[in-house]
Parts: sequence; C-alpha cells; structure tokens
Amino acid sequence: MTLKALLWDVDGTLAETEDHGHRVAFNLAFKEAGLRWRWDSELYGDLLKVTGGKERLMAWLERVDPQAAAAPEAAARMARLHERKTAIYVDLLARRAVGLRPGVSRLLDDAQAAGLRQAIATTTTPANVTQLIDVTLGGRGHRLFEIVGAGDAVPNKKPAPDIYRWVLERMRLEPHECLAVEDSRMGVEAAAAAGVPVLLVRSRYTGTATIPGTVGDLPSLEGVRLQQLRDWHAKAVQGSAAAA
Repeated sequence: MTLKALLWDVDGTLAETEDHGHRVAFNLAFKEAGLRWRWDSELYGDLLKVTGGKERLMAWLERVDPQAAAAPEAAARMARLHERKTAIYVDLLARRAVGLRPGVSRLLDDAQAAGLRQAIATTTTPANVTQLIDVTLGGRGHRLFEIVGAGDAVPNKKPAPDIYRWVLERMRLEPHECLAVEDSRMGVEAAAAAGVPVLLVRSRYTGTATIPGTVGDLPSLEGVRLQQLRDWHAKAVQGSAAAA
C-alpha cells in the first residue's frame, strides 16, 4: 500500500517545545498569578503523563490542593490560567525561543515536493501550532499542512485515538495510507489505536524505555530521507496484512 500522507505531532516532534517553551510559560503564568508553584524539568516530565495543558493544570491542582480542585469554579479558573500561559508561550515563540528539530524542515519540504499530503494531529492549543508554524516555517508553513487537528477539536486527547480519527476523516484517508510521527508513548498509543503506522522520534521527555507498536525508533530525524519513511511504512503495512 502506497504511503499517501504524513501525520505530524507537534510538541517534542516538530520542535523541542516542552522544556524551554511550555514549561517556562507555565512558570511565568504562575508567577504572574501570584501562585507559589514552580515546575522544574523533572516534575514537568512527570506531569506530561497528562495530555493537554488545561487537563495538566487540573491534575496538578488535584495533587497540591484537592479542596480547591473540587470547587465548582476550579475548571474555569484553570482554563483562564491556561489561556494566559498560552499567550506567554506564543510570545516566547515570537522571540524565537524554540526552533524546529534537526531534519524536520527538510522532510516537510521533501514530502511536499513528492506529492505527499501532510497534516498535524496534536493535543496542543491551536494558537501554539499556528505561531510555531509561522515563526519556524514562515509563509510556506501553512501550505505544508492540509489539516491541523489541535486542542479541543475532539473531546478525548491522546492516548485516545480521537484526534487521528478526526484528521483521517477530514482527509478522507484510510489509516494504513498514512504514517504518523510521534515522540511520546501516549502519542504512539493514539496513532496505533487509530490503526495508523507510527514512527517514534525520541525527544527530551521520551525517556529510554521501549515503546511497542512503532515502525521505527529514532533519536532524531536528522539525516533521515523520505524513502526511509516510505520503506518503514511499507514494512508496517505488509506486516499488518500478513497478520490479518
């Protein structure tokens, strides 16, 4: 089966945004709000087990102040805090605090030149995606991605397969016609649950543990060629057909 589309995660995959982007923005938002919270790198890595910024904030509030988390206004309060964090993060991106990971820009362009369709499937806020694309890819950025699945487009975030199914439906593609690129266990599980072959590209917070269900496991995309992606995809599809 021919590869027709690449489906990209964003945070940790297109760019190493988590430690020097999102975490910094959260801490600045906490300080601005008068909160005595500070997420260091190790703690933030643990908190990434919860996908979605608003959801992560609620999980944290439940951990440090269960009574406040149970209050009727807690969700709205965390949503406002997250909105401010997003604005700070977007400003960090505008100041070029984060760039694309090695090899990403070339693969994006090579895929477009070869006629492959491309889309984004992420849990991050749409404004975060837009600003990252604008800053790192300039005017050509939005021409590269046919569909941007982000934020609250679906009710259930990764590791649920919803965002992948949402993107596939809008692209009118079958799962086996695509290859997902992810950096986390939850992202891999989401793609695999949707039936999409997935390539793992480890990032700052992926860790070293084996993550099953991938067509490949790489430290980065530097030096990786489009034909290699096609080969990994073909091998995965053939393996699935043989197992059926």
